Amino acid sequence: MRALIQRVTRATVSVDGHKIGQCGPGLMILICAMQGDTETQADQIAAKIAKLRIFKDDEGRMNRSILDIGGSALVVSQFTLAADTARGNRPGFSAAAAPEDGRRLYARFAASLAGLGIPTETGEFGADMAVELVNDGPVTIWLEL
Repeated sequence: MRALIQRVTRATVSVDGHKIGQCGPGLMILICAMQGDTETQADQIAAKIAKLRIFKDDEGRMNRSILDIGGSALVVSQFTLAADTARGNRPGFSAAAAPEDGRRLYARFAASLAGLGIPTETGEFGADMAVELVNDGPVTIWLEL
């Protein structure tokens, strides 16, 4: 699975002008299931993100996790993280999981994150979504398992 993680003060996701999910302060997580990914990988990447020390401690160093700060997460599916731009100018997405697998693994990832004690809201799989966020730092991290 691939994830783009952004430390945020707040984030929202809307569909057709209606807000369906939000978080803050915490993490905005764009997630993509790749071909061959499993539930185990969804659980592993959720655990990794939950423990990732990217929040400031009392000395201003990135030394605390989302669990440490009691933060929340907004999880949005984004198959475009699977983009292959090696040839030409039009990205290919054939490395992304099939839609039914992607939907299942997206739901598993969000449930796993919530199961670790992180308040988690989501977007709508496959929908045309509008995401708004305030990146804190900015801190943006690419993660792949």
